[in-house]
Amino acid sequence: MALQSKLDVLAIAAHRDDVEQTCGGTLLCMKALGLRTGILDLTQGEAGTRGSAGERAAEAAEAARILQVDIREALDIPDGRVENTYENRSKVAAVVRKLRPRVVILPYWTGRHPDHYTASTLGYEACFLAGLAKIDTGDAPHRPFKIVYASLYADVRPSFVVDISNRIETRFAALMAYRSQYAHQESGNSLFVPEEEIRERTFAMARHYGLLAGVRYAEPFVQKEVGLVDDLMLIPVQSI
Repeated sequence: MALQSKLDVLAIAAHRDDVEQTCGGTLLCMKALGLRTGILDLTQGEAGTRGSAGERAAEAAEAARILQVDIREALDIPDGRVENTYENRSKVAAVVRKLRPRVVILPYWTGRHPDHYTASTLGYEACFLAGLAKIDTGDAPHRPFKIVYASLYADVRPSFVVDISNRIETRFAALMAYRSQYAHQESGNSLFVPEEEIRERTFAMARHYGLLAGVRYAEPFVQKEVGLVDDLMLIPVQSI
């Protein structure tokens, strides 16, 4: 008898607030469909320019409430030192086995921050490791059926986008729960977008991806495998 999944969709990212930036609207949409959603943050955020690990934990809890996720956990991988080691893969694999998601969302595999693109490879290899029967983590082996990559900040054409038009305000509220990161302050001024510009930039990017599919706001994703269509009459997005 197959073991029941605790989650349908699990988003894995390096830092608290990464998910809110790249796929928070999608998690809201999946929740609205009645699916069980969750977030796994790989680090505690202790090395960030702004905020402490404690502050970011509290903010992450508030953001999780806004996003209505069923589960949010954080590992103890050092912030700024996310490395694709067997030890770290084992930590992520243990969570994948425990939560048994059907879909995993990972960061895109290139980017400015090494933690982000390393989290992508680490997450994929951990999902593979989680399916090996002879690896003992205390839970039964499990691999997600689908892995997709949140590509909001990647200069690539998405495989598909998710319409978040009805969730854009809530998505933005979840992001702004991180006051230690996005409220106006002197620390990190050269690295962070000014608070008064965050809304404009956030909505502009979502608007760009929405226009690609003929909706108002959307979040982009890439999948590595070829898609499969059963009925040509049901393919969405008008061609001309």
